[in-house]
Amino acid sequence: MAVLEILLWPDERLRRPSLAVEAFDAKFQAFVADLEETRRAGPAAVGIAAPQVGRHQQVVIVDCSQTRRPVPNHGWLVLVNPQILSWEGHAMGREGCLSVPDYTGNVLRAERITLRAHDPDGQMHEYDMEGFEARAVQHELDHLDGRVFLDRVVSRHTDVFRRKQYT
Repeated sequence: MAVLEILLWPDERLRRPSLAVEAFDAKFQAFVADLEETRRAGPAAVGIAAPQVGRHQQVVIVDCSQTRRPVPNHGWLVLVNPQILSWEGHAMGREGCLSVPDYTGNVLRAERITLRAHDPDGQMHEYDMEGFEARAVQHELDHLDGRVFLDRVVSRHTDVFRRKQYT
C-alpha cells in the first residue's frame, strides 16, 4: 500500500468529472487499498474520493465511526459508482477537505439520503444515511462531479474560515 499525493485546490484536475468503474479486478482492489492508506494518513479525514488523488473514477471511502462524538453510521464504506436516490431536509454544517487544507466552510446539505452503490467487489448495496454521515458522503460525491465544498458555500466572505487546527 502507498500514500498517494493529494491534489490541492485550485488544481484544475479537481474540476474533472469521474467515470464509472467497470472492472473490479486486482488492480482496482490495490487502488482502493492505496486510497484508504491515503485517507488514514490525512489529518482527521473521514472521507476521500478518487479524484483527490488524480484518479477520475467514481470511488469514495467514508468512515464516520471514529468521530469524537458517536454518530449514526455504517462504519467503513467503500462506495463505487454511488448514486443518491432520494434526500430529505436541509442543514447547514461546517466542512473541511484534504484538498482544501487551510480552510473550512459552512455548506447546506441534505439531512438524510438514500444511496445505492457497489462495494469494491462489485456487489450492489443500498444505504439510508443521516446527519454527519450523510453530509460526509455528499461532500465526497461532489468530488466525483468535479466540485469542492467551496463551490457550495453561500458566500466566500462570510462562510469560509481559515483552519486553526485539525480536530
